Amino acid sequence: MARAAAVTSPTPRPAPLGDRSEAVLSRLQLLVTRKLDGLLQGDYAGLLPGPGSEAGESREYRPGDDVRRMDWPVTARTTTPHVRRTVADRELETWLALDLSASLDFGTGQWLKREVVVAAAAAIAHLTVRGGNRIGAVIGTGGGASAPARRFRGGPPPAGPGVLTRLPARSGRKEAQGLLRTVASTAIQPGRGDLGALVEMLNRPPRRRGVAVVVSDFLAPAEQWARPMRKLRVRHDVLAIEVVDPRELELPDVGVLPVVDPESGELHEVQTADPRLRQRYAEAAAAQRAAIAAALRGAGAAHLRLRTDRDWLLDMVRFVAAQRHARTRGTTR
Repeated sequence: MARAAAVTSPTPRPAPLGDRSEAVLSRLQLLVTRKLDGLLQGDYAGLLPGPGSEAGESREYRPGDDVRRMDWPVTARTTTPHVRRTVADRELETWLALDLSASLDFGTGQWLKREVVVAAAAAIAHLTVRGGNRIGAVIGTGGGASAPARRFRGGPPPAGPGVLTRLPARSGRKEAQGLLRTVASTAIQPGRGDLGALVEMLNRPPRRRGVAVVVSDFLAPAEQWARPMRKLRVRHDVLAIEVVDPRELELPDVGVLPVVDPESGELHEVQTADPRLRQRYAEAAAAQRAAIAAALRGAGAAHLRLRTDRDWLLDMVRFVAAQRHARTRGTTR
């Protein structure tokens, strides 16, 4: 029953994003710039505060703080445990792991799930490409085969099922726009994806400490991606952006509904008029999402959920504002 959250109905789709990527990216750039700069006033480092490396002020110890950052002189002077805050590095390297497997080619709200993935990537690029910050990405379209590293200021990555593509990290808005064009023009391929292999591409080769952002619907079994996420958290600050469609959470009462699993191609007919079936589906979907949240929490990743039927940008602004508040809360001056 839990896997039922991955099915989609064979309803008409808008033109592929790749066919209208330039227009979509132009609108996204305007939307992201106006809204993020308008609502997030002042200097901000990005989606996550980052631990940095330069010594900053001290604050009282809170459960969960890294004991390696204990400020022993202040602790001895005040007899209260304190930890030393650090100032985030001015040059940040951000890596995106973008899941564009077949289950993302679905949406019953205002957006398709894959459009939310591209939009989230655009917002992250806008937040990080400042002051010489670099941004790179790995893109998965299903399967486990990999493609060699290549420049992304050219056309789209190689087509074909089972392709994992790496886009090198570079600085500058022009390079970030090239990255986004490549993401938007990547064709979704049939077949099951390997989210664990996609996340593992951020672990190897080892990179300098930075921010890693994984954007997916996380419908793959948690045992496939939880361990790579924990490994990623050892070296980087990790943000998991979960993309959700409302039909993955509950079924509407529309009678017999034909549904198809986009990854396997299996077709089923579901009698949605049965209230017990709808209840079981909603309970299974809620349990599935709770398991995803628990696995991400266990991996130490910050968790942001974006829905296709909501203002995803407003949700992202609230998340960034909450991160900024958490960064400054409890600081001694």
